[in-house]
Amino acid sequence: MFEVTHVDPSGARIGQLHTASGVVETPAFMPVATNGSVKTLSFDTVAGLGFEALISNAFVLYLRPGLEVIEAAGGLHKFMGWDKTVFTDSGGFQMLSPEFLGKTSEKGVLFRSPIDRSRHMLTPEACIDIQNRLGSDVAMVLDDLVPFGSDRDALSAAASRTTRWAGRCKEANRSDGQLLFAITQGGTDLALRRRSAEALVDIGFDGYAIGGLSIGEPKDVMSQILREQARVLPEDRPRYLMGLGSPTEIIDAITSGMDIFDSTFPTRNARHNGAYTFKGYLNISRGGFKNDTAPIEDSCKCYACKNHSRAYIHHLLRSREQTGKSLMTIHNLYFMQRLMALTKEAIREERLLEFKEEVSGQISSKYQVKV
Repeated sequence: MFEVTHVDPSGARIGQLHTASGVVETPAFMPVATNGSVKTLSFDTVAGLGFEALISNAFVLYLRPGLEVIEAAGGLHKFMGWDKTVFTDSGGFQMLSPEFLGKTSEKGVLFRSPIDRSRHMLTPEACIDIQNRLGSDVAMVLDDLVPFGSDRDALSAAASRTTRWAGRCKEANRSDGQLLFAITQGGTDLALRRRSAEALVDIGFDGYAIGGLSIGEPKDVMSQILREQARVLPEDRPRYLMGLGSPTEIIDAITSGMDIFDSTFPTRNARHNGAYTFKGYLNISRGGFKNDTAPIEDSCKCYACKNHSRAYIHHLLRSREQTGKSLMTIHNLYFMQRLMALTKEAIREERLLEFKEEVSGQISSKYQVKV
């Protein structure tokens, strides 16, 4: 199911996650397809960028178009037209979203649909039933996520409830071919994080996600937590850091032993005119790019960089043309794939810390251009 093929002195790993739809080589970044679509792109384009997995939101798809529609199409893969690995998130993260108005109890989370204001009780059993019926390759348990800054009592209660819910999810699971991942909680409290991970390992899952991070805590605190979680979690199971999309923070997390990542960060930044490059971050809508005939990045071989200039993409963005957002999204996702490939190369050569030092400062810097 998961095998580690290389280990760097830092503790970073290369692995292979085997699912019903193929093999995902880790470290891996997954684009987010919340509604069954990566915004502005076709799945043919996403596959052409080299991605082996993506993640959708099971609860959002349950609300619209509904399970009956997706089941009639032959399951989520056929409905979307994507034959590679699909992760589905349970929807628990929506309990922090004001538009869902989630209320938590031991039974589950009571949501109000932002579509028609109808009420829905998402229990651990319902969460698993939805994901079983969708037919994703990897299902996530329902977890209890509390806001950043919550006191220790609230964090402790949420972590304990997450463990109980995880047990109920495993008991309710009726799919043989679908992998089930648990989610650790505990905020920034190391003792609670350790307790959460140990309790979930005792239950036993196909993989372990780290939830409740990248929501406001300092970077050094997150790194400390990740290293602690990696010490507790099994070596032969994948470690999935949910919701992290900053390139430099992903490299940090890989050196801390994490394997899988997802985030809307690269695609959302692209739609807001921001391009990642290995020389810094660019806002292509700025006036300094109006007459710039260079590609977004000289060394990049994505479709946008091979065929179009900064000036052209600048024009599209200023004209509010959807094609501009698509080209930016293609570039940013291609950048993430390049970053994963270079990271794996560094792990194989046992020089990841040197690679991290080489690129981190450059990636996080900004071009100095005329506004």
